[in-house]
Amino acid sequence: MNDPVYGFVKIPSDLAFDVIQHPYFQRLRRIKQMGLADFVYPGAVHTRFQHAIGAMHLMSQTLTSLESKGVYIMDIEREAAQLAILLHDIGHGPFSHVLEYSILQGISHEEITLRVMEKLNEEFQGQLQLAIEMFTGKYNRPFFHQLISSQLDMDRLDYLNRDSFFSGVVEGRIGVDRIIKMLNVHEDRLVVEEKGLLSVESFLNARRLMYWQVYLHKTSLSADVVLNKALKRARRILQTDDTLFCPKALKTFLSHPVDAVEIKENDEILEAFLSLDDTDIWYCLKVWKGAEDQVLAKLAEAFVGRHLFKVSLLNEEPEERVIEEIKNRLRANGISENDLDFYFQSGKVSNAGYIPKNSSINILMKSGEILDVADVSDLPTVKALGKIVEKHYLCWTNTLYLQQDLL
Repeated sequence: MNDPVYGFVKIPSDLAFDVIQHPYFQRLRRIKQMGLADFVYPGAVHTRFQHAIGAMHLMSQTLTSLESKGVYIMDIEREAAQLAILLHDIGHGPFSHVLEYSILQGISHEEITLRVMEKLNEEFQGQLQLAIEMFTGKYNRPFFHQLISSQLDMDRLDYLNRDSFFSGVVEGRIGVDRIIKMLNVHEDRLVVEEKGLLSVESFLNARRLMYWQVYLHKTSLSADVVLNKALKRARRILQTDDTLFCPKALKTFLSHPVDAVEIKENDEILEAFLSLDDTDIWYCLKVWKGAEDQVLAKLAEAFVGRHLFKVSLLNEEPEERVIEEIKNRLRANGISENDLDFYFQSGKVSNAGYIPKNSSINILMKSGEILDVADVSDLPTVKALGKIVEKHYLCWTNTLYLQQDLL
């Protein structure tokens, strides 16, 4: 197939082709990779399907590069690694991360991904077992898991490169080919050769910039809040009024909380989740614009028409007087006490560019010594990336003008 980022991409095996053709995987065509980022960057409409194919392509290139350096990789390992990265996002729900903890209760997409991989493994008569072991980190050659999930994996290499390409934010562009050529294996663990240090520094800085400039952009945050408020309102209505329009699969998750146990043990619940995509949510919101419940109708209109909430990002936690003043003005504009929660939200977002304790990026020095990139780099920005940066936010309906002197 022809990929706009890498050119022609080869499907590596018949099994990979069959997995791609499966309805579970084809669903990823209907889930945007960057959630609601296209509210800010109109070109960011690429999908999880494209990302998964791109990550598989990078995995193939990386394994070939490692073999050229004398790393022994069996054919069965190559196929398993390609399948694991191909399926690494198959558990995502509508709008990717946006609704991850809204439709489901305390279940990450990684947990659902594992459940789906296990289900597919049954369908394919155990052919995905090694891929699952690599995905979960249980395989006895750790570098395969690091290529799938670490702080320098095929997932991150593709999404930074792809998201930069489609959003047009050039600051996120990274030297993927150079990084891949600098990867090596030492005692079955992934390392970067010393001459690739500059490329890794650029990668870490690009990731930091993409998070604050794109992934955590305040307009995307506002769209996130409005969408979640609309679904929360629909959930409240469905508790007393079963006539509200809602597709059966989505109603499964809005009518009662679904937890990890149900997802793992109830195939009907899992199938309902795997039938959902961005289209279901968009269609509901378009219908809900005409809902009898005016709060839901206004929230749906705000989202569909991009009349989003106002957002203020703050370096410090907002004073209580500011929050109370916003609520007072909402009350003065006719919003009842019971509905305040649907027109206002405060919270915080955070990001750390590099956290060594989770999974180090190890540099193989010419001396043979293995050092963490933060200890090798002389760039202050790289050394500071381990610090978790938090920003607080206030988000309120755009029907209310908030004077700047409040903040």
